[in-house]
Amino acid sequence: MINALNPNIQLLLTASEMGRADKAAVVAGVPAIDLMAAAGKAVADAVLERWSRCSVLVLCGPGNNGGDGFVVAKILKAAGWPVRLAFLGSVEKLSPEAAHFYQAWQGEVEDYSVNVLDQSDLVIDAMFGAGLTRPLEGKARDMVDAIIARDIPVCAIDVPSGLDGSRGAALGLVAPAELTVTFFRKKPGHLLLPGRGLCGKLVVADIGIPEMVLNELNLQAWENSPELWYENYPWPRLEGHKFHRGHAVVFGGENLTGASRLTARGAMRIGAGLVTLAVPMKAWAIYATAMTSVMVAKLEQTQEAEDFEELLFDPRHNAIVVGPGAGLSGFERIRTRKIVLTALATGRATVLDADALSAFSDDPQTLFDAIVGPCVMTPHEGEFARIFSGINEHHAGDKLPRARLAAKLSRAVVVLKGADTVIASPDGRAIINSNAPAYLATGGSGDVLAGFIAGLLAQGMSPLDAASAAVWLHGEVGNDVGIGLIADDLPDHLPKVLSVFQKYYLERFKNN
Repeated sequence: MINALNPNIQLLLTASEMGRADKAAVVAGVPAIDLMAAAGKAVADAVLERWSRCSVLVLCGPGNNGGDGFVVAKILKAAGWPVRLAFLGSVEKLSPEAAHFYQAWQGEVEDYSVNVLDQSDLVIDAMFGAGLTRPLEGKARDMVDAIIARDIPVCAIDVPSGLDGSRGAALGLVAPAELTVTFFRKKPGHLLLPGRGLCGKLVVADIGIPEMVLNELNLQAWENSPELWYENYPWPRLEGHKFHRGHAVVFGGENLTGASRLTARGAMRIGAGLVTLAVPMKAWAIYATAMTSVMVAKLEQTQEAEDFEELLFDPRHNAIVVGPGAGLSGFERIRTRKIVLTALATGRATVLDADALSAFSDDPQTLFDAIVGPCVMTPHEGEFARIFSGINEHHAGDKLPRARLAAKLSRAVVVLKGADTVIASPDGRAIINSNAPAYLATGGSGDVLAGFIAGLLAQGMSPLDAASAAVWLHGEVGNDVGIGLIADDLPDHLPKVLSVFQKYYLERFKNN
């Protein structure tokens, strides 16, 4: 059970959940006016730290985001900065807290037109917060259009106006921020694309909301970090041996032999005690020549699925991977389907990637019905669209709910890959990964990830923990290798990252 009150656990709040947290804080005795004052001060402090004194324009909207802006304007003016303020809305419709700080501003409130941008060196975007659900219109849209055209630096409060904070979707025009200051906890939109790229540097400020309110919210989304799964990570034991560390079986295709070899190497490097590549007889010599630490089993040409099933009679083969390089043309597609169904019928931990998913594009329900044990699916967007087309049609662009619905429908942990990978469990829990660099966008990277997941499953991690740990480590290795990365680098550089990771978090958890 994840402890929501652990400050290192990065819970994510949707806009509506953040509203409930605000209300719970007030019920707990924190005045709403104090929360707004603290939010405005946090933004002002961040601006004072990042920028030198310059001409600032504060754009305030009609809600509490605008109220935060009034506070920022007053603090920066008191610090000696030249501050101008424009307000889009009606004073009569402001909340009592926002109205209080509007009156406290005591400066000129200028007309809300693009002309106020003249001679402005920095814009404080306090127009609309994370709860916006429709594109900007009228004067707000014109203002954002002008900010973009003039390329004026922006500090956004909560999210850049026009961004859906719960989905990360740009609802229309959005002026990218150099700095975004949000409060209490991050929103999913700070991590999901394109929101992550539009927020610039993100600062999460403590504004006095008691941590205990988290227990009342039944939150189900987190940012991926080792604090979520470190205590379950299967570090080698002194008294252990290779059979304690599990035996992963990887099905290798006949033509694209490199994919499954990368998978097997990934499973070995992340700690599986033994790995066997099960391959068609025609390709056996290629695999056997190329692999040293990995065993290569031969599948007879006329009975490959039967031979694969016989291989799995050994109960020590406790994790299975099907998909990388399995093949989809003609007979290969039929064979891939049979191998997938054979693997799932064992009820053992299974990773389905690439061709293992696309092979069921015309009949995904057969695949879902066959899942009777622990299973992790690792689709990219194209593969996801093939087997979850109905979900895509009804939730286009909404990555978090799409992954959750897919996990519920398939009864598997779904790793919806990308720069903002979402890992979703059938029970509704979801984890968003944020450490993946652009360098991972290279052929074979996903094959290695499938191997990382399988290797952790073989060592006894749960599907959600194994997928989350593998995705995070995959990203860390990508960052460590840097530009010029190819998939072959990932298994080889993993030991270095694991060593640093183990030392850092071991000390951290000892100190806690």
